[in-house]
Amino acid sequence: MTTPHPRDTGVAETADIPAAPPPGPDATTVLSRPYRALSIGVVSVVLLIAFEATAVGTAMPVAARELDGVSLYAFAFSGYFTTSLFGMVLSGQWADRRGPLGPLTWGIASFAAGLLLAGTAGAMWLFILGRAVQGLGGGLVIVALYVIVGRAYPERLRPAIMAAFAASWVIPSVVGPLASGAVTEHLGWRWVFLGIPALVVLPLALALPQIRRLASGPVGGAPDSSDGRRIRLALAISAGAALVQYAAQDLRWMSLLPGALGLALLVPAVLGLLPRGTYRAARGLPSVVLLRGVAAGSFIAAESFVPLMLVTQRGLSPTLAGFSLAAGGGTWALGSWMQSRPRLEPYRERLMTLGMVLVAAAIAAAPSVLIDAVPAWTVAVAWGFGCFGMGLVISSTSVLLLQLSAPEEAGTNSAALQISDGLSNVVLLAAGGAAFAALGGGAVSHTATAATGSHPAAFAVVFLPMAAVALAGAWVATRVRPVSV
Repeated sequence: MTTPHPRDTGVAETADIPAAPPPGPDATTVLSRPYRALSIGVVSVVLLIAFEATAVGTAMPVAARELDGVSLYAFAFSGYFTTSLFGMVLSGQWADRRGPLGPLTWGIASFAAGLLLAGTAGAMWLFILGRAVQGLGGGLVIVALYVIVGRAYPERLRPAIMAAFAASWVIPSVVGPLASGAVTEHLGWRWVFLGIPALVVLPLALALPQIRRLASGPVGGAPDSSDGRRIRLALAISAGAALVQYAAQDLRWMSLLPGALGLALLVPAVLGLLPRGTYRAARGLPSVVLLRGVAAGSFIAAESFVPLMLVTQRGLSPTLAGFSLAAGGGTWALGSWMQSRPRLEPYRERLMTLGMVLVAAAIAAAPSVLIDAVPAWTVAVAWGFGCFGMGLVISSTSVLLLQLSAPEEAGTNSAALQISDGLSNVVLLAAGGAAFAALGGGAVSHTATAATGSHPAAFAVVFLPMAAVALAGAWVATRVRPVSV
């Protein structure tokens, strides 16, 4: 288990890379002069990624239809996911050995190249390839950003910058789908992908000089034999995830073979890439990583079915069903801001436990709208509380991970956190989707935009098990502090 490092920054201090000068006494916030350009730059990168993530779901059905690739629709999402898993591990190794500047710049370049390839694709397979390149870049970027936070910001400022990352998703979560719909309708779906790469130039210009000053260079020693092994495990986890997703989309008996092969690749790879003891919720870092997966997987798997339930069971329009989740962006940011308050730091474990209880309650309350007497807006209220809980938990896991990681392990451990997040999403979504279809839910795509004849029990069998998973997360949250802390 990794123990907390006594220093409050992870700036490189090797003979070849001198440590950055300590900030002056005026560096009291993330917008103080020593950190202002860096903070604006990295938050702007997150903002643009958030806009793309929230907008792409609106443009994707139109793109698939125009490219005559509706039958391959789900692979446009799974292609992104599988390559991002590999990118996360690669970025962690790269950042630990050579610093986060390389994976960040190459990640943004790959992300932009994938957008351009998808936006100019003339066939669906080229579009899927673009999404895969984009996913590789996204995986590189997200882990590099975590390492930058760990190295460039003192420990007292890390909760605030994590809260800023969460707040960056508020406006995109509300405006992104509407803007994407307008662009798709008036300019064409391609501009949803082609318009973003040019916007990345400004935040990069702001952030790169500060990253070189505060967070560049290696911290660890020379590469060891475990580096190559982790890369091989990353390839296995990506291939295994792809096979599991493919099997979950096809409930025929013949799909058991790729599903079994996928699990055979996934299980040993997961055990090799996550901290030892994660599966049994060992105290400290393993429980932090496990909690991230439990929280993200249960919440996202349930959220994916909320619009579908409101459309098919309560007759709401897709726009109104989508707006039922819009307030959650604000409450998520509020929860993330609350965990960043210095006076609440001693109570972080209790806040995380409370957050998971709120998430479990929100998921359990959502299917109550299957009863006609329950107002449809009940979901919006419940989801607001659930998103507040997620804000408390997700940002806190990021803060604790950096506290429990030595500087030379920040990249590897950040990759483990993201792998736990991403893998739990696909596994719980696959399980929920299979249960939904088995109980007469109909065919469901990644965005769950339409279905006919869905039985109410098909929704209950998704939400109630996910609520149980989230409730188990409340117990895991009590184990995130090492015994010695």
